[in-house]
Amino acid sequence: MSDNPNAPLGAPWSGQQTVAPAPVPASDPEPVSPPRRPWRGLALAAGLVVLLALAGFTVTHYATQPDPRPKPPAEPFDISGVYAKVRPGVAVIDTVLGLGAGVASGTGIVLSPDGVVLTNNHVVEGTVAIRAVLAGGRVHDATVLGYDRTHDLAVIKLADASGLATATLGDSGQTGPGDPVLGVGNAGGTGGEPSSAPGKVTALGRSIVAYDESTGAGETLHGLIQTDADVRSGDSGGPLADTAGRVIGVNTAAGTGYELEGSDRPHESFAIPITPAAAIAQQIVAGKASETVHIGPSAFVGLTVNDGGNGSGAMIASLVAGGPAAKAGLKADLLVVAVDDQPIGSAAELVAVLDRHHPGDRLKITVSGQGGAQASVTVTASDGPAG
Repeated sequence: MSDNPNAPLGAPWSGQQTVAPAPVPASDPEPVSPPRRPWRGLALAAGLVVLLALAGFTVTHYATQPDPRPKPPAEPFDISGVYAKVRPGVAVIDTVLGLGAGVASGTGIVLSPDGVVLTNNHVVEGTVAIRAVLAGGRVHDATVLGYDRTHDLAVIKLADASGLATATLGDSGQTGPGDPVLGVGNAGGTGGEPSSAPGKVTALGRSIVAYDESTGAGETLHGLIQTDADVRSGDSGGPLADTAGRVIGVNTAAGTGYELEGSDRPHESFAIPITPAAAIAQQIVAGKASETVHIGPSAFVGLTVNDGGNGSGAMIASLVAGGPAAKAGLKADLLVVAVDDQPIGSAAELVAVLDRHHPGDRLKITVSGQGGAQASVTVTASDGPAG
């Protein structure tokens, strides 16, 4: 999948979360090696741009506890049979990114006959058009219903869809190390018939930090299923299935094409457990916004920022000509220190605040110049790229 780290900032998906992140081990996790680029040079595009299953990301592992549960004898793994069960509920997703940033690809999991599809947030983030291709060649345009940036999940709705085959969801709480699994998706973003990636579960409860090498932006995900399946760019948002063809995870990060610190395995991939993911999807479909769930269109401000450092704010790097921020008189090299009188200490905090807004909202943005003098302007957010 492709990313546009310099795409303009829109209101990041706001308010989602009735479902807490998957639990982290009781003791504070220690990274195998410390983060190397904490929010350096962050570019925000319609929110925080973090593409986890894309070349150019560094993943830091955290310690986890082994699963003590005894495992029953392994069932024979009929890869073709499992694929046949999973394939009807898979959507191949193609997107157009905003402001001439190109195209991207991913995968989705069909949840309802009328076209509710679960995918990763980074699959649809920054997009202005989405197309989904289903089994049998059915093609539907789609719109984003909402997303949860902190869990890298989004729900899209296919237009004019009915009678679709849906995925069978399993219980990710019953998954354990050694279990055979099959990842299905749009590997490499090539389109056509989805590919399959067999493997086995190697660990549970994993936490990873993915760094965008081009921007230094970091995103932490907790409680992930780790496998040795050869999941690749383009598989993001697709199903990770068990031997019965039940979806137990949403593939979200792959080890092929970017560095994995502290590991010499030929393949490592990570999936969001389906049980909490499905609960977040239900919240989005119900239209219930929260601190981490954003519902509906994103608010578009039209600027890119870097982290100001030392809790000083978010430094404006560039503005979209004719965009809301430019029209309000904001300039590059000004430091955003508050929005609606709420202090902003970093680019990440700006993302979190903007995620709570929608097109048409009027935002009081306070900036500081080189001499420290502050001024406030009113920016009216417009409709823009998703996320």
